[in-house]
Amino acid sequence: MNDILLRSLTGAAFVGLIIGGLYFGEYTTVGVLSLFIVLGLSEFYRLFRNSKTVSPDEKIGMVGGISILFVLIYMRWEFLDAKYIVLLLPLTFLALIPELFRKSKSPLSNVAVTVFGWVYVILPLFLVMALKDVEAKEGQWLIPVGMFTIIWSNDTFAYLTGRMIGKNKLFERISPKKTWEGTVGGIVFAMFAGYLFSELTNMSLVFWIPAAFLAAFGAIFGDLFESMIKRSLGIKDSGNILPGHGGILDRFDATLFAAPLFYTWYIICI
Repeated sequence: MNDILLRSLTGAAFVGLIIGGLYFGEYTTVGVLSLFIVLGLSEFYRLFRNSKTVSPDEKIGMVGGISILFVLIYMRWEFLDAKYIVLLLPLTFLALIPELFRKSKSPLSNVAVTVFGWVYVILPLFLVMALKDVEAKEGQWLIPVGMFTIIWSNDTFAYLTGRMIGKNKLFERISPKKTWEGTVGGIVFAMFAGYLFSELTNMSLVFWIPAAFLAAFGAIFGDLFESMIKRSLGIKDSGNILPGHGGILDRFDATLFAAPLFYTWYIICI
């Protein structure tokens, strides 16, 4: 199959799954995003399998991560009751205990990467779940859809603008193909997407334009950060589960930085 056609079909299915999950209700939202969280977390730990400098505990990382995800989801339905946060503390100790027995030369690095996987992958996508029903208003599903549309618009038009007029490298050491021109083009179209969503929701430009800028800003650095991880480990793609696109982290890299910024702005504004 033609690579462009394969990439397009995979991308359409990916977008349809996310938007469909958000549209059909909170259970489908939780189900779809939890699936991506588990797959993304697994990918994250697999990135380090051949590393000679750091070796996070993959089993502990997955068990602890899934446990934390369950606690966060339960907290969500309990309106983020602070008393449930204490349940997260014992789970973090799971990453510490195995290092006492592994005789590793870099136990602190191993623990740091294991715990970082929970923060890097789980928290941002959980915030999308929380965003879905912060106030449970009619049409609330359009808020996270708007966020994803802004992120995807930034990514798509940064690429297209960079291909057409890009000359000045943004961060050549980490991502040689990214340019300043493409970055600015992505932000402009992301903010235009924000404008369009101000017409679809009951929220004004005062929310959507800054939200679009913050999401685009986070998306840029999320993309660069994942590129830095892969480059440091000598890896091209985080996985191969999405034909033509790579892995789950390759598709969500921008969201992992953009979602916390978008969510914070949303909480400030409501």
